[in-house]
Amino acid sequence: MTETLDLIVIGAGMAGVSAAKKCARAGWSVAIVDELPYGGTCALRGCDPKKMLRAGAEAVDAARRLTGKGITGETRIDWPALMKHKESFTDPVPESMESGLKDAGVRTLHGRARFIAKDRMAIDGHGEIAFRHALIATGAKPRSLEFPGAERLIDSTEFLNLAELPRRIVFVGGGYVSFEFAHIAARAGAQVTILDRGARQLKRFDPDLVDMLLDRSRAAGIEVLAEAVIERVEDKGGAHRVVFRTADGTDAVEADLVVHGAGRVPAIDHLDLAAAGIETEQGGVKVTPWLQSPSNSRIFAAGDAAASPGKPLTPVAVFEGKIAASNMLKDKRTEPDYTGMPSVVFTIPELARVGLLEEEARERADVEVSFTDTSGWFSQKRLGESHAGAKIITAEDGKILGAHMFGPDYAELINVFSLAIKLGLTAAQVKAMPAAYPTGASDIGSMF
Repeated sequence: MTETLDLIVIGAGMAGVSAAKKCARAGWSVAIVDELPYGGTCALRGCDPKKMLRAGAEAVDAARRLTGKGITGETRIDWPALMKHKESFTDPVPESMESGLKDAGVRTLHGRARFIAKDRMAIDGHGEIAFRHALIATGAKPRSLEFPGAERLIDSTEFLNLAELPRRIVFVGGGYVSFEFAHIAARAGAQVTILDRGARQLKRFDPDLVDMLLDRSRAAGIEVLAEAVIERVEDKGGAHRVVFRTADGTDAVEADLVVHGAGRVPAIDHLDLAAAGIETEQGGVKVTPWLQSPSNSRIFAAGDAAASPGKPLTPVAVFEGKIAASNMLKDKRTEPDYTGMPSVVFTIPELARVGLLEEEARERADVEVSFTDTSGWFSQKRLGESHAGAKIITAEDGKILGAHMFGPDYAELINVFSLAIKLGLTAAQVKAMPAAYPTGASDIGSMF
């Protein structure tokens, strides 16, 4: 007789783990399954290992900025040693994650899962499992590239596990992955090129600050080529030759490594969703505003696998996982509130945003926009940083609608504005906040 569970979760990343624990602690029979090591993209193949490697790049860049200002001598990255530093975090994650799930009462399974009916799935090595509810939290994967030679590219997961760093690297795409990895690789001594088919890079961020980031990237030795459409990647004596087309004609660049940074899509192709009557849209699982499948009420989806309004960010995945779990447990229709969710590109320095872009805010109402070049301020002067800026957008009633920042430690400072937007605070209320001095937060009052 086939076993029936209250909940089966597909995907042991942040969305799936948070939901599985919540339901198990409420007394449900819960299992979670993943064909990859437990931990998901963020902990194992994305955010966290990336930032471990960035620590080395930050240290090198900090020393170089202060050369002649009290710091002498050559500072360089030992790539294999830096990789071991990263592994000191990532290696224990799967066992720790699985142990935490078991402690919460979740049954942990390993293998590929696929639906075979509206209330049933098959899992490699475990047979068939029936369920009252299922949560799809399988995350995302690099999107397919169609040009000849695309199979020669490596993805972000492979980059984060490079035993040695090649001398010449081309990143394809103008988003988070390309810019973050490019800034690490350039500080480690690689010759780096970013090829982006679009006219504007990092489209989700303020264009004025993106321009600052582009200037800073070029100052770090990164070549950024916009409106460069790749035609093919071919062999060049054991290396690669990337052929691309621009408005000026066809050109090429040689590289020892070509990295896919041209976007990600929901990782749901292998699930056989049609067998369970699960609809999709925009590449992800179609969901109601409360994260339930409209075509199969047993099914919920959260995180990058869901076609929800939430951005593909780890905090969104965790938040949606908990909301989905609560809705299943209580048979409610609570909708996630994405207000005040910040986002950061961890270049050096970092680019951060929360709330509306200037163009979005102007479409809605009359607004006040304060754009400040902060590169000459004390906070940057002490670090030798040459590029920094902030743009704060407020409504007629003084409420903060958006905050956009580029500079050292602004990934932390953006959280102040995240809280302000979440709570509906005005500019005057934020300026009234007493801050320790001298800190980044003490600069806030002068930004708008």
